[in-house]
Amino acid sequence: MTQTLPSVCPLDCPDSCSLSVTVDAGTIISVDAAPIGEATNPTTNGFICQKVKHHAERVYSPERVQTPLIRTGPKGAGEFRSVSWNEAIELVGSKMRSAIADHGAQAIVPFLYGSSSPSTQAILGDRLWRRVGASRVDHTICAATSFYAYLSVYGAMLSSENDDVLHSDVIVVWGANPTVANVHFPPLVARAQRERNAILVVIDPRRTGMAKRCDLHLAIRPGTDVVLALAVARELEQRGALATDFLAEHAIGVNEYLAAAQPYDLEAAANICGLDLADILSFIDLLIGNRNVMYRVGWGLERNRNGGSACAAVFALPALLGHFGQRGRGIISSTGAASPIAVQYHDNDRRRFPTRPRHFNMNDFGAKLCDETLDPPISVLFVQSSNLAATNPDQTAVLRGLAREDLFTVVHDQVLTDTARFADVVLPATTHFETHDFVDSYGSYTVQELLPVIERVGQSRSDNEVSALLAVALGEPAEEFDPSPQAVFASATNEGAPETAATRIAGETVQFVDTFPTHAGGKIQLASLIGLGVPRFVELDSPHEFTLLSPASSKTINSMFAEFQDLDPSLRVHPDDAARIGVVTGTRVRVFNDQAEVFTTARIDDDLKPGVVLMPKGIWCRSYENGLTVNALVPNSFSDMADGACFNDARVSIAPVR
Repeated sequence: MTQTLPSVCPLDCPDSCSLSVTVDAGTIISVDAAPIGEATNPTTNGFICQKVKHHAERVYSPERVQTPLIRTGPKGAGEFRSVSWNEAIELVGSKMRSAIADHGAQAIVPFLYGSSSPSTQAILGDRLWRRVGASRVDHTICAATSFYAYLSVYGAMLSSENDDVLHSDVIVVWGANPTVANVHFPPLVARAQRERNAILVVIDPRRTGMAKRCDLHLAIRPGTDVVLALAVARELEQRGALATDFLAEHAIGVNEYLAAAQPYDLEAAANICGLDLADILSFIDLLIGNRNVMYRVGWGLERNRNGGSACAAVFALPALLGHFGQRGRGIISSTGAASPIAVQYHDNDRRRFPTRPRHFNMNDFGAKLCDETLDPPISVLFVQSSNLAATNPDQTAVLRGLAREDLFTVVHDQVLTDTARFADVVLPATTHFETHDFVDSYGSYTVQELLPVIERVGQSRSDNEVSALLAVALGEPAEEFDPSPQAVFASATNEGAPETAATRIAGETVQFVDTFPTHAGGKIQLASLIGLGVPRFVELDSPHEFTLLSPASSKTINSMFAEFQDLDPSLRVHPDDAARIGVVTGTRVRVFNDQAEVFTTARIDDDLKPGVVLMPKGIWCRSYENGLTVNALVPNSFSDMADGACFNDARVSIAPVR
């Protein structure tokens, strides 16, 4: 019997699409967009990305983990035997109890990154690891820097909506590639261009899909976005174009901010940013000449040592110009602040923890895994919803750490990832097609109920179910770790299960009309950035010639789907650079720096800026001949705010291999 059942996409994308899943005899036949209707997220608009259309290939992948596994071969070899859930949990529980007895609870480190999980799957895990007193790994690898920058400037002021660009005269897409990672945004921009003659400005080192159809492309040198934004601010002040009345009423720290911009005149900025002065002037003229300007700020500009400064300086531009107050103006950021679902569980019962948990940063976690001086040592690593062997910076350190024989590693995942191949125990995880949950969006003001459309594949269990099993194994009361959806939903909200609906009415989230900064006095703060004060620029000194970017691909979500997608691991090189170093498409090359070397083939790509090369993120280790991906070349240094990742600070040299 063939059925078409409703579902929702919870993957790490702002669109949170409503889905229709065709199921025949309990097997998924196809995945597509849900018909447009009242019960669907209007963002979906009748189409979905190609990635999710192929999602069934992961559900039924030959690499799908269907039973618990215990390692039988060397770490990294991926050799296991199938066992029962009881045997697996008994082994994991005994190792965790021994670690607590020998070194204390902080010897246990949960590495959790459920960015592609439904909304309440972290509830019981958060409760468990707080109860146990385990170490914590902070979610700093993506969006932390931009989040804190926005928080510094505007507090919890809500984001504008994607549909608001239909009312814009100028749309600035800065450090984002929506064609790959927000596929429902480009059609809105195209409609605004068609219906309003809206002008599209794209600021990105690459000629992305959006840049190919924009009116002005500023191919900025990676890591210099803060300089461009500060130079624009300086020029606005010199031209007398600042929105002085708006700033007087709504902002503080204006003079300090403008003082920080003074060193960057337009000629200096053009030189530092690698831009034509005429293009910067055109950009400024567009900002001054139009009141309906919308800023779509992505996560690309946070991925370097100046990331917090860059994001904050870009967020400041609409404030300096007063680009708020009606639809079509403002900043599109994350809509997650309006979610009714509270993922983090605060344990206020009789249990008290004697010390603050030890915290690790995701971005240098490989180094910590290899650190023999840690006290207590990392004895047990529990990895859930993450393939850190392929996605973390300083990949060689991560792989060395995972290979430690004295480290007991547990991985709970859907397929046998690079990380799972190093595990002592692998536990099978459900996909969202097999669970009951909710999905709240960070790209629209919606919450959608997620219902299972198929039975569990193999013996897979959800994140909350595994957390409940581990809680009992560690002596926690079973009744306090009820993994049933009803109990979990009650923990996640004040009223039980949230309503499936828009959390805000379309068109009623106009910044400085319906939502305001949440700092004292409702003021924008331009000179009180967390840990910074005002934005600043730091140049990167490196002996290596090329800036290496590692952006998202159109075929994966982080590293998800890389197990079956036909991904191209080539190094993309601008034609001028390729001619100078003597490579053509297909030339085998060695890409190297002081951290590692990666062997791949070159591919000529004139969409890049000269001096910038590219290898996509998310590709698995087996796609490269020496088992190292682009992240082996990425430093484990931190950005200037929230200690975010510095993927775009990778500098490399390239040599053809004859």
